[in-house]
Amino acid sequence: MPNWLLPENIADVLPSEARKIEELRRLMLDNFRLYGYELVMPPLLEYLESLMTGAGKDTDLRTFKLVDQLSGRMLGLRADMTTQVARIDAHLLNRATVTRLCYAGSVLHTRPSGLHATREPLQIGAEIYGHAGLEADAEIQELALASLALAGFDSVRLDLSHVGLLRAIIAQDVAAGRDEAALYALLRAKDAPGLRALTASYDAVTRDALLALPNLYGDIDVLARAREVLPPLPGVLKALAELAALAGSALGRAEVAIDLADLRGYQYESGAMFALYVPGLPNAVARGGRYDHVGEAFGRARPATGFSLDLRELARLLPTAERKHSIRAPWGSAPELKEKIAELRKAGEVVIQSLPGHSNEQDEFECDRVLVLADNGSSWILKNLG
Repeated sequence: MPNWLLPENIADVLPSEARKIEELRRLMLDNFRLYGYELVMPPLLEYLESLMTGAGKDTDLRTFKLVDQLSGRMLGLRADMTTQVARIDAHLLNRATVTRLCYAGSVLHTRPSGLHATREPLQIGAEIYGHAGLEADAEIQELALASLALAGFDSVRLDLSHVGLLRAIIAQDVAAGRDEAALYALLRAKDAPGLRALTASYDAVTRDALLALPNLYGDIDVLARAREVLPPLPGVLKALAELAALAGSALGRAEVAIDLADLRGYQYESGAMFALYVPGLPNAVARGGRYDHVGEAFGRARPATGFSLDLRELARLLPTAERKHSIRAPWGSAPELKEKIAELRKAGEVVIQSLPGHSNEQDEFECDRVLVLADNGSSWILKNLG
Protein backbone atom coordinates (compact mmCIF):
# COMPACT_ATOMS: atom_id res chain seq x y z
CA MET A 1 0.00 0.00 0.00
CA PRO A 2 1.43 3.43 -0.90
CA ASN A 3 2.65 5.27 2.19
CA TRP A 4 0.87 8.49 1.17
CA LEU A 5 -2.66 7.08 1.43
CA LEU A 6 -4.86 8.71 4.07
CA PRO A 7 -7.25 6.89 6.44
CA GLU A 8 -10.84 6.33 5.37
CA ASN A 9 -13.05 9.44 5.48
CA ILE A 10 -9.98 11.66 5.93
CA ALA A 11 -8.96 13.89 3.02
CA ASP A 12 -6.70 16.76 2.05
CA VAL A 13 -8.43 20.00 1.14
CA LEU A 14 -7.12 21.45 -2.11
CA PRO A 15 -6.78 25.18 -2.93
CA SER A 16 -10.17 26.04 -4.43
CA GLU A 17 -12.08 24.10 -1.74
CA ALA A 18 -9.89 25.48 1.04
CA ARG A 19 -10.63 29.01 -0.15
CA LYS A 20 -14.40 28.37 -0.06
CA ILE A 21 -14.12 27.00 3.48
CA GLU A 22 -11.98 29.89 4.71
CA GLU A 23 -14.25 32.52 3.17
CA LEU A 24 -17.28 30.90 4.84
CA ARG A 25 -15.44 30.82 8.18
CA ARG A 26 -14.59 34.52 7.96
CA LEU A 27 -18.11 35.48 6.87
CA MET A 28 -19.75 33.60 9.73
CA LEU A 29 -17.33 34.66 12.47
CA ASP A 30 -17.63 38.29 11.38
CA ASN A 31 -21.43 37.95 11.49
CA PHE A 32 -21.30 36.36 14.95
CA ARG A 33 -19.32 39.39 16.13
CA LEU A 34 -22.06 41.71 14.84
CA TYR A 35 -24.41 39.92 17.26
CA GLY A 36 -21.95 40.40 20.13
CA TYR A 37 -20.31 36.95 20.24
CA GLU A 38 -16.73 36.67 21.52
CA LEU A 39 -14.33 34.21 19.87
CA VAL A 40 -12.69 31.45 21.96
CA MET A 41 -10.19 28.77 20.91
CA PRO A 42 -10.31 25.57 23.01
CA PRO A 43 -7.42 23.07 22.72
CA LEU A 44 -7.58 20.16 20.28
CA LEU A 45 -6.97 17.63 23.07
CA GLU A 46 -7.66 17.46 26.80
CA TYR A 47 -7.52 14.95 29.61
CA LEU A 48 -10.24 12.46 28.83
CA GLU A 49 -12.17 12.95 32.07
CA SER A 50 -12.38 16.70 31.39
CA LEU A 51 -13.36 16.24 27.74
CA MET A 52 -16.11 13.73 28.60
CA THR A 53 -17.55 15.80 31.44
CA GLY A 54 -21.15 16.59 30.56
CA ALA A 55 -20.91 14.74 27.24
CA GLY A 56 -23.24 11.92 26.22
CA LYS A 57 -22.42 8.33 25.29
CA ASP A 58 -22.47 9.22 21.58
CA THR A 59 -19.62 11.69 22.10
CA ASP A 60 -17.62 9.10 24.05
CA LEU A 61 -17.91 6.61 21.18
CA ARG A 62 -16.83 9.24 18.64
CA THR A 63 -13.74 10.35 20.60
CA PHE A 64 -10.21 9.22 19.72
CA LYS A 65 -8.27 8.30 22.88
CA LEU A 66 -4.53 8.14 23.49
CA VAL A 67 -2.00 8.07 26.34
CA ASP A 68 -0.18 11.28 27.29
CA GLN A 69 3.58 10.57 27.08
CA LEU A 70 4.27 13.18 29.79
CA SER A 71 1.76 12.25 32.49
CA GLY A 72 0.65 8.74 31.57
CA ARG A 73 -2.98 9.87 31.74
CA MET A 74 -5.58 9.30 29.05
CA LEU A 75 -6.14 12.11 26.57
CA GLY A 76 -9.00 12.63 24.16
CA LEU A 77 -9.03 14.40 20.78
CA ARG A 78 -12.18 16.50 20.78
CA ALA A 79 -15.15 15.19 18.82
CA ASP A 80 -17.27 18.25 19.64
CA MET A 81 -16.37 21.72 20.94
CA THR A 82 -19.63 22.43 22.77
CA THR A 83 -18.64 21.04 26.17
CA GLN A 84 -15.21 22.69 25.89
CA VAL A 85 -16.83 26.09 25.42
CA ALA A 86 -19.19 25.35 28.35
CA ARG A 87 -16.09 24.67 30.49
CA ILE A 88 -14.57 28.00 29.42
CA ASP A 89 -17.77 29.81 30.41
CA ALA A 90 -18.05 28.01 33.74
CA HIS A 91 -14.45 28.12 34.95
CA LEU A 92 -12.31 30.59 33.03
CA LEU A 93 -14.69 33.46 32.36
CA ASN A 94 -16.94 32.81 35.37
CA ARG A 95 -19.28 35.70 34.55
CA ALA A 96 -22.56 36.29 36.34
CA THR A 97 -24.19 37.92 33.32
CA VAL A 98 -25.17 36.64 29.88
CA THR A 99 -22.16 35.47 27.86
CA ARG A 100 -22.11 34.97 24.09
CA LEU A 101 -19.24 32.86 22.76
CA CYS A 102 -18.35 31.55 19.29
CA TYR A 103 -15.67 29.20 17.99
CA ALA A 104 -14.28 27.52 14.89
CA GLY A 105 -11.87 24.59 14.67
CA SER A 106 -11.29 21.02 13.58
CA VAL A 107 -12.77 18.07 15.48
CA LEU A 108 -12.07 14.36 14.96
CA HIS A 109 -14.56 11.47 14.86
CA THR A 110 -13.77 7.78 15.22
CA ARG A 111 -16.58 7.09 12.73
CA PRO A 112 -18.21 9.31 10.11
CA SER A 113 -21.51 10.83 11.23
CA GLY A 114 -23.29 10.20 7.93
CA LEU A 115 -23.06 9.11 4.33
CA HIS A 116 -19.87 10.46 2.72
CA ALA A 117 -19.17 12.55 5.85
CA THR A 118 -15.61 13.39 6.82
CA ARG A 119 -14.12 12.22 10.11
CA GLU A 120 -12.42 15.61 10.45
CA PRO A 121 -15.21 18.21 10.39
CA LEU A 122 -14.37 21.88 10.69
CA GLN A 123 -16.88 22.87 13.35
CA ILE A 124 -18.14 26.41 13.74
CA GLY A 125 -20.77 27.49 16.23
CA ALA A 126 -22.16 29.95 18.74
CA GLU A 127 -23.46 29.59 22.29
CA ILE A 128 -25.39 31.77 24.74
CA TYR A 129 -24.94 31.22 28.50
CA GLY A 130 -26.88 32.71 31.39
CA HIS A 131 -30.40 33.21 30.00
CA ALA A 132 -33.08 30.55 30.48
CA GLY A 133 -35.78 32.33 28.47
CA LEU A 134 -36.93 31.48 24.98
CA GLU A 135 -35.34 34.71 23.70
CA ALA A 136 -31.91 33.01 23.73
CA ASP A 137 -33.22 30.01 21.78
CA ALA A 138 -34.81 32.35 19.22
CA GLU A 139 -31.54 34.28 18.77
CA ILE A 140 -29.53 31.09 18.24
CA GLN A 141 -32.06 29.81 15.72
CA GLU A 142 -31.98 33.16 13.89
CA LEU A 143 -28.17 33.14 13.86
CA ALA A 144 -28.09 29.61 12.42
CA LEU A 145 -30.51 30.59 9.63
CA ALA A 146 -28.50 33.76 8.98
CA SER A 147 -25.32 31.68 8.66
CA LEU A 148 -26.85 29.54 5.93
CA ALA A 149 -28.17 32.64 4.18
CA LEU A 150 -24.64 34.09 4.17
CA ALA A 151 -23.47 30.88 2.53
CA GLY A 152 -26.02 31.44 -0.25
CA PHE A 153 -28.70 28.92 0.73
CA ASP A 154 -32.19 30.31 0.19
CA SER A 155 -34.02 26.96 0.45
CA VAL A 156 -33.73 25.72 4.03
CA ARG A 157 -35.85 23.34 6.08
CA LEU A 158 -36.00 23.80 9.86
CA ASP A 159 -36.89 20.67 11.85
CA LEU A 160 -37.98 21.32 15.46
CA SER A 161 -38.33 18.95 18.41
CA HIS A 162 -38.26 19.15 22.21
CA VAL A 163 -36.78 16.72 24.74
CA GLY A 164 -39.04 18.16 27.45
CA LEU A 165 -42.00 16.27 25.98
CA LEU A 166 -40.64 12.79 26.70
CA ARG A 167 -39.38 13.78 30.13
CA ALA A 168 -42.73 15.33 31.09
CA ILE A 169 -44.67 12.30 29.86
CA ILE A 170 -42.63 9.72 31.79
CA ALA A 171 -42.09 11.80 34.94
CA GLN A 172 -45.17 10.39 36.71
CA ASP A 173 -44.62 6.76 35.72
CA VAL A 174 -41.92 4.89 37.66
CA ALA A 175 -41.67 2.03 35.15
CA ALA A 176 -41.34 4.46 32.24
CA GLY A 177 -38.67 6.39 34.10
CA ARG A 178 -36.59 3.22 34.47
CA ASP A 179 -36.86 2.58 30.73
CA GLU A 180 -35.92 6.12 29.66
CA ALA A 181 -32.88 5.08 27.60
CA ALA A 182 -34.80 2.31 25.84
CA LEU A 183 -37.72 4.64 25.12
CA TYR A 184 -35.35 7.18 23.64
CA ALA A 185 -33.89 4.58 21.27
CA LEU A 186 -37.30 3.26 20.19
CA LEU A 187 -38.74 6.74 19.60
CA ARG A 188 -35.71 7.85 17.62
CA ALA A 189 -36.11 4.76 15.41
CA LYS A 190 -39.91 5.23 15.30
CA ASP A 191 -40.19 1.56 16.28
CA ALA A 192 -43.95 1.30 16.96
CA PRO A 193 -44.00 -2.50 17.63
CA GLY A 194 -41.10 -2.14 20.05
CA LEU A 195 -42.85 0.75 21.82
CA ARG A 196 -46.07 -1.23 22.18
CA ALA A 197 -44.18 -4.16 23.70
CA LEU A 198 -42.10 -2.05 26.10
CA THR A 199 -45.02 0.08 27.31
CA ALA A 200 -47.48 -2.78 27.87
CA SER A 201 -47.29 -2.44 31.67
CA TYR A 202 -47.25 1.37 31.81
CA ASP A 203 -50.02 3.62 33.06
CA ALA A 204 -52.62 4.03 30.26
CA VAL A 205 -52.14 7.80 29.94
CA THR A 206 -48.36 7.44 29.70
CA ARG A 207 -48.61 4.58 27.21
CA ASP A 208 -51.05 6.37 24.92
CA ALA A 209 -48.87 9.50 24.88
CA LEU A 210 -45.70 7.55 24.07
CA LEU A 211 -47.41 5.61 21.28
CA ALA A 212 -48.68 8.89 19.80
CA LEU A 213 -45.25 10.58 19.59
CA PRO A 214 -43.89 8.72 16.50
CA ASN A 215 -46.91 9.86 14.46
CA LEU A 216 -46.65 13.51 15.47
CA TYR A 217 -44.57 14.85 12.62
CA GLY A 218 -45.28 17.19 9.72
CA ASP A 219 -45.80 20.92 9.35
CA ILE A 220 -46.66 23.40 12.11
CA ASP A 221 -50.23 22.01 12.34
CA VAL A 222 -48.73 19.00 14.16
CA LEU A 223 -48.63 21.13 17.31
CA ALA A 224 -52.43 21.48 17.30
CA ARG A 225 -52.79 17.69 16.95
CA ALA A 226 -50.30 17.19 19.76
CA ARG A 227 -52.40 19.33 22.10
CA GLU A 228 -55.37 17.08 21.36
CA VAL A 229 -53.70 13.69 21.89
CA LEU A 230 -51.05 14.37 24.55
CA PRO A 231 -51.92 14.77 28.25
CA PRO A 232 -52.21 18.42 29.39
CA LEU A 233 -49.23 18.18 31.72
CA PRO A 234 -47.42 21.47 32.52
CA GLY A 235 -44.19 20.24 30.93
CA VAL A 236 -45.99 19.10 27.79
CA LEU A 237 -47.87 22.39 27.39
CA LYS A 238 -44.70 24.41 27.98
CA ALA A 239 -42.75 22.43 25.38
CA LEU A 240 -45.51 22.78 22.77
CA ALA A 241 -45.77 26.54 23.42
CA GLU A 242 -42.01 26.95 22.97
CA LEU A 243 -42.06 25.00 19.71
CA ALA A 244 -44.95 27.13 18.43
CA ALA A 245 -43.03 30.33 19.21
CA LEU A 246 -39.81 29.13 17.56
CA ALA A 247 -41.69 27.86 14.50
CA GLY A 248 -43.50 31.18 14.18
CA SER A 249 -40.25 33.14 14.32
CA ALA A 250 -38.83 31.12 11.39
CA LEU A 251 -41.83 31.36 9.06
CA GLY A 252 -40.86 33.12 5.85
CA ARG A 253 -37.18 32.29 6.33
CA ALA A 254 -37.38 28.50 6.21
CA GLU A 255 -39.76 25.63 5.63
CA VAL A 256 -40.75 24.52 9.14
CA ALA A 257 -41.27 20.88 10.08
CA ILE A 258 -42.06 19.36 13.47
CA ASP A 259 -41.04 15.87 14.61
CA LEU A 260 -41.85 15.20 18.25
CA ALA A 261 -40.07 11.82 18.24
CA ASP A 262 -36.78 13.18 16.88
CA LEU A 263 -34.62 13.00 20.00
CA ARG A 264 -31.09 13.28 18.64
CA GLY A 265 -28.93 14.81 21.34
CA TYR A 266 -31.38 13.71 24.05
CA GLN A 267 -28.57 12.66 26.37
CA TYR A 268 -27.46 16.21 27.10
CA GLU A 269 -30.07 18.48 25.54
CA SER A 270 -32.69 19.88 27.92
CA GLY A 271 -35.23 21.79 25.83
CA ALA A 272 -36.05 22.81 22.28
CA MET A 273 -33.79 21.36 19.57
CA PHE A 274 -33.51 22.13 15.87
CA ALA A 275 -31.85 20.77 12.76
CA LEU A 276 -31.35 22.57 9.44
CA TYR A 277 -31.42 20.82 6.06
CA VAL A 278 -30.46 22.12 2.62
CA PRO A 279 -30.85 20.59 -0.86
CA GLY A 280 -28.11 18.16 -1.86
CA LEU A 281 -27.32 16.80 1.60
CA PRO A 282 -29.24 13.95 3.30
CA ASN A 283 -27.85 14.80 6.75
CA ALA A 284 -28.63 17.90 8.79
CA VAL A 285 -26.16 20.64 7.90
CA ALA A 286 -26.55 22.34 11.31
CA ARG A 287 -27.92 21.32 14.71
CA GLY A 288 -28.68 23.30 17.82
CA GLY A 289 -30.66 23.37 21.02
CA ARG A 290 -30.79 24.01 24.73
CA TYR A 291 -28.50 22.14 27.13
CA ASP A 292 -28.95 23.74 30.55
CA HIS A 293 -27.51 20.84 32.57
CA VAL A 294 -24.06 20.51 30.98
CA GLY A 295 -22.63 23.26 33.18
CA GLU A 296 -23.58 21.31 36.32
CA ALA A 297 -20.85 18.80 35.48
CA PHE A 298 -18.32 21.65 35.77
CA GLY A 299 -19.71 22.71 39.14
CA ARG A 300 -21.61 25.74 37.86
CA ALA A 301 -25.09 25.30 36.42
CA ARG A 302 -25.82 27.88 33.72
CA PRO A 303 -28.68 28.04 31.21
CA ALA A 304 -27.17 27.39 27.79
CA THR A 305 -28.23 27.14 24.17
CA GLY A 306 -26.29 27.08 20.92
CA PHE A 307 -25.73 25.59 17.49
CA SER A 308 -22.91 24.31 15.31
CA LEU A 309 -22.29 23.19 11.74
CA ASP A 310 -19.53 21.63 9.64
CA LEU A 311 -17.92 24.14 7.28
CA ARG A 312 -16.32 21.42 5.14
CA GLU A 313 -19.65 19.73 4.50
CA LEU A 314 -21.31 23.05 3.78
CA ALA A 315 -18.60 24.19 1.37
CA ARG A 316 -18.88 20.92 -0.55
CA LEU A 317 -22.42 21.90 -1.56
CA LEU A 318 -21.40 25.26 -2.99
CA PRO A 319 -20.37 25.76 -6.63
CA THR A 320 -16.71 26.10 -7.44
CA ALA A 321 -15.66 29.70 -7.01
CA GLU A 322 -14.67 31.66 -10.09
CA ARG A 323 -10.97 32.15 -10.55
CA LYS A 324 -9.85 35.50 -9.19
CA HIS A 325 -8.52 38.00 -11.71
CA SER A 326 -4.88 38.71 -10.97
CA ILE A 327 -1.76 40.42 -12.30
CA ARG A 328 1.39 38.71 -13.51
CA ALA A 329 4.62 40.54 -12.75
CA PRO A 330 8.26 39.77 -13.56
CA TRP A 331 10.74 38.82 -10.87
CA GLY A 332 13.16 41.60 -10.05
CA SER A 333 14.71 43.73 -7.35
CA ALA A 334 14.33 47.15 -8.95
CA PRO A 335 12.92 49.63 -6.38
CA GLU A 336 10.38 50.98 -8.88
CA LEU A 337 9.03 47.45 -9.55
CA LYS A 338 8.79 46.58 -5.85
CA GLU A 339 7.06 49.89 -5.13
CA LYS A 340 4.50 49.34 -7.90
CA ILE A 341 3.76 45.78 -6.75
CA ALA A 342 3.32 46.93 -3.14
CA GLU A 343 0.97 49.70 -4.32
CA LEU A 344 -1.19 47.22 -6.27
CA ARG A 345 -1.36 44.73 -3.40
CA LYS A 346 -2.31 47.49 -0.98
CA ALA A 347 -5.21 48.30 -3.31
CA GLY A 348 -6.42 44.68 -3.02
CA GLU A 349 -4.99 43.33 -6.26
CA VAL A 350 -3.43 39.85 -6.45
CA VAL A 351 0.05 40.21 -7.95
CA ILE A 352 1.93 36.99 -8.78
CA GLN A 353 5.61 37.32 -9.57
CA SER A 354 6.92 34.78 -12.07
CA LEU A 355 9.99 33.06 -10.68
CA PRO A 356 12.83 32.70 -13.18
CA GLY A 357 12.38 29.71 -15.48
CA HIS A 358 8.83 28.91 -14.36
CA SER A 359 5.33 29.65 -15.59
CA ASN A 360 2.44 30.29 -13.23
CA GLU A 361 -0.03 27.43 -12.78
CA GLN A 362 -2.70 28.02 -10.15
CA ASP A 363 -6.25 26.79 -9.65
CA GLU A 364 -7.50 29.95 -7.98
CA PHE A 365 -6.07 32.77 -10.08
CA GLU A 366 -6.44 33.88 -13.66
CA CYS A 367 -3.79 36.36 -14.76
CA ASP A 368 -5.64 38.73 -17.09
CA ARG A 369 -3.14 41.60 -16.80
CA VAL A 370 0.61 41.90 -16.83
CA LEU A 371 2.95 44.44 -15.28
CA VAL A 372 5.42 45.72 -17.86
CA LEU A 373 8.08 48.39 -18.06
CA ALA A 374 6.85 51.52 -19.85
CA ASP A 375 8.56 52.88 -22.92
CA ASN A 376 10.26 55.53 -20.81
CA GLY A 377 12.15 52.73 -19.06
CA SER A 378 11.51 54.08 -15.56
CA SER A 379 7.87 53.33 -14.67
CA TRP A 380 5.75 50.17 -14.57
CA ILE A 381 2.28 49.97 -16.17
CA LEU A 382 -0.50 47.37 -16.52
CA LYS A 383 -1.41 45.80 -19.83
CA ASN A 384 -4.39 43.56 -20.51
CA LEU A 385 -3.73 40.01 -21.69
CA GLY A 386 -5.74 38.32 -24.42
